[in-house]
Amino acid sequence: MCDTLVALGDATADGSVILAKNSDRSPNEAQYPFYVPHMAHAESMVQCTHIAIPQVPETLAVLLSRPFWMWGCEMGVNEHGVAIGNEAVFTREPKARSGLLGMDLMRLALERADTARRALEVITDLIARYGQGGICDIYHRNITYHNSFIIADPGEAWVLETAGYYWVAKQVRDVYSISNCLTIGRDWDLASPGVVEHAIDKGWCKSESDFDFARCYSDRFFTRITSAQARHRRTSELLRAHRGKITPAQMFAFLRDHGDQHNSRPWSPERGGITVCMHAANNLARRSQSVASLVAHLRADLPTYWMTGTSAPCTGVFKPLYMGPLPSGIGRPEGQFDEGTLWWRHERLHRAVLADYATRMPLYAEERDGLEASFVAEEQSMYEHHRDDPDALAEFSQLCFEQADLATRHWYERVRAAPIRRRAGFFYRRYWIGQGRKADIE
Repeated sequence: MCDTLVALGDATADGSVILAKNSDRSPNEAQYPFYVPHMAHAESMVQCTHIAIPQVPETLAVLLSRPFWMWGCEMGVNEHGVAIGNEAVFTREPKARSGLLGMDLMRLALERADTARRALEVITDLIARYGQGGICDIYHRNITYHNSFIIADPGEAWVLETAGYYWVAKQVRDVYSISNCLTIGRDWDLASPGVVEHAIDKGWCKSESDFDFARCYSDRFFTRITSAQARHRRTSELLRAHRGKITPAQMFAFLRDHGDQHNSRPWSPERGGITVCMHAANNLARRSQSVASLVAHLRADLPTYWMTGTSAPCTGVFKPLYMGPLPSGIGRPEGQFDEGTLWWRHERLHRAVLADYATRMPLYAEERDGLEASFVAEEQSMYEHHRDDPDALAEFSQLCFEQADLATRHWYERVRAAPIRRRAGFFYRRYWIGQGRKADIE
C-alpha cells in the first residue's frame, strides 16, 4: 500500500512541480537511496528483477529508492528531472507469475526517458512487449499486482493506470493523488488499443458510452481491503486545501499524515488504522509499513530530492539530495539489522518509539522539525547562491545527512531511556517482537 501525490506550478508556492510518495512495504524490507550514473552499454541485455530484456545503448543518470532485493525502484528521478511514483492496483485482469514488476518499469523509464510523456510511452511500450508480473514481495510471495503511476517533470505530470496489458492515462491539470485503486473513469486522454472493446467482451460494460475504466477493471474486493479509496480521498483533500501554497515542507506533512484527529485521545499506530503515513500492526490487514519517502522538488534549473532514506516519515528526517554520487553513511541495507546502514540505524529509533508512540514521539518531534526546517532554509540559500556549484551542493547534502544521523543517535538514547506509560496491547507487541526477531534487531 502506497500513496503518491503531485502538484503542478499553479498549485505550488513557487510555481514548480512537486511529486511526493510514501513507499509502503513489509516492515523489515529495508529500502535505500541508490545512484546510477549516465552510462553507455555494450551488453545486449539487462537483467531486471525476474526477466531480462534488451538493453538500450545509453541510459540516463538516476537516483532511486530501491528495496534491497529488487532491481527496480519504488520511486525515483533522473538527470532531466523526470520523477515517478507507483502504486499497486488490483484488477480483474490475470496476474502473471513472470514479467516486469511495476518497480522495474519505473527504473527502465527513468533510465530511458527525458520527459514525463516519453516515460509514459516507455512504460506502455514495455508492458505491450513483455507484460507486467512476477512476485512483488519476498516476505509474502503470494502477492502480485498491476500498477498505476504518477509521472512528472518540471513542466507537466501524467497519471497512468494499468490492468494487465490494458491502460489509460490522464494529464494532470493542477493536483492529483493515487493510492491502491484505479481513479480514472471516463476522462482519460490516452488509452491502449482495445481497452474499451475488451471490457465489453468481458461483460463489464454494455457499450463505449457505458465504459468507465476504474469501474470496469477494478477488483473491488482487494481494492476495498487496502482502504485505498479512503486514503485517496484524504490525499486529494490535503492537496486541494493547500492548492496555491504547496511547498516541499507541506508535502513532508502530507506524507506524515495520520488522518483527522477528532478526539482528545493521543494518536497511536496500534489503533490508528490505515493512514497515509502507514504503520504495520498485524499480519492481516495492516502488514505494510511506510519504509521510505520521497519529495521531488522539480525546479527546472535545480531539482532537489528530499528523501528520508528510512522508514516511518513521522519518526524520521527529510534530507536533501541532488543528482550525483550519494553522501557517505547511507550504505546498502538488507533484511537484517546492520549498524553500518542509515535505514537500520534509524529503525532502532522507530521501533523504540512504537513501544509507546504517544509518550515517546513528543520527546524529539519539535527538535526534529526544527532541524528539518533549518535544512529547508539552507537549501533555499544553496539554490539562490550555489545552484551551479555541484561540489557545494554535494557538501551541503553530506552535512545534512551527518547532522540528521547524529541527531537520530541522540534521540534513540533519549527515547529508549524514557519509561513506557501507555503499554501497547498484547497482539501488537507480539507482532513487533516477531518482526524484531526476524531482523535480529533489539
